[in-house]
Amino acid sequence: MKPASDTPCSALELAKIIDQTDLPKGVLNVIHGSGAECGEELCTSPLVDKVALTGSTEVGRRVQQLASGTIKKVTLELGGKSANIILDDADLEMAVDGSLFGCFFHQGQACESGTRLFVSDELYDDVVGRLVERTKVLSVGDPMDFASCQGPLISARQRETVLGYIKKGVEEGAKVAVGGKRPEHLAKGYYVEPTIFVDVKNSMTIAQEEIFGPVLCVIRYKTIDDAIRMANDSIYGLGGAVWSRDKEKALVVAKQMRTGTVWINEYHLLSVAAPFGGYKQSGIGREFGLEGILEYTEVKHVHLDQVDNRAGKFWYGALFGA
Repeated sequence: MKPASDTPCSALELAKIIDQTDLPKGVLNVIHGSGAECGEELCTSPLVDKVALTGSTEVGRRVQQLASGTIKKVTLELGGKSANIILDDADLEMAVDGSLFGCFFHQGQACESGTRLFVSDELYDDVVGRLVERTKVLSVGDPMDFASCQGPLISARQRETVLGYIKKGVEEGAKVAVGGKRPEHLAKGYYVEPTIFVDVKNSMTIAQEEIFGPVLCVIRYKTIDDAIRMANDSIYGLGGAVWSRDKEKALVVAKQMRTGTVWINEYHLLSVAAPFGGYKQSGIGREFGLEGILEYTEVKHVHLDQVDNRAGKFWYGALFGA
């Protein structure tokens, strides 16, 4: 296991825990270093039979290229720009809080975050008002303080990336309804306010590229078919959600979304029994469930002879002529 360079400690803590179990020594090894050095060696080494990456789509493309040199198997769990659709009959109290949880959980630093929220013309103003009101009660601060609802981003570089996307959204004509800057009371730390954009077109940069931060794009739709079309208009297909009191209607919508996981009246919850992975440029293969285990296996066919004498093997005559 090679953790990201920005997050080395949790992997070491996991290794300490596993070291106390009955897992044979040497089965799990933790390697630290840059992706350019350690990661590329793992991808190209003939001693490695399989590579599984959780990372950005850009890095996933590179891993797939490197792994092709030895034709090794890869599982890629990559980026996302997941669509979250609120239907007109949704429980708005639940859908609004669930949508904010879907986007702002871990400060938006989750690959399947619901960062595109589709709301009908009829509900748009009401939902936006509720979203803004609920976002204003989220306290941003030290993650070690249990009163904090939102902590910092992982690095100064990521903070600047997120702020750059916010600036780009404004430049392209979207409007910041709440947030959009660094918290004034936090001079130290890589913080960005929970941010909601309205008047967003699905073609805008902030609606098409993964920001990996606390930025929600609220997009209008006229019909359910229109919402599904825009939801699928993305290079990504990792997660998504549908909110409705009518679960059968929600299932009809979910089946038309080209994405690996669709929650109905929920977000982010995963089960180790259910496969997780992406469509399109959100990845290859699956984690969790039987499908996830099979990613680490190879199929072998052993043919057992059923004719135990030469005379019965008439097909040999194709070579020997008799």
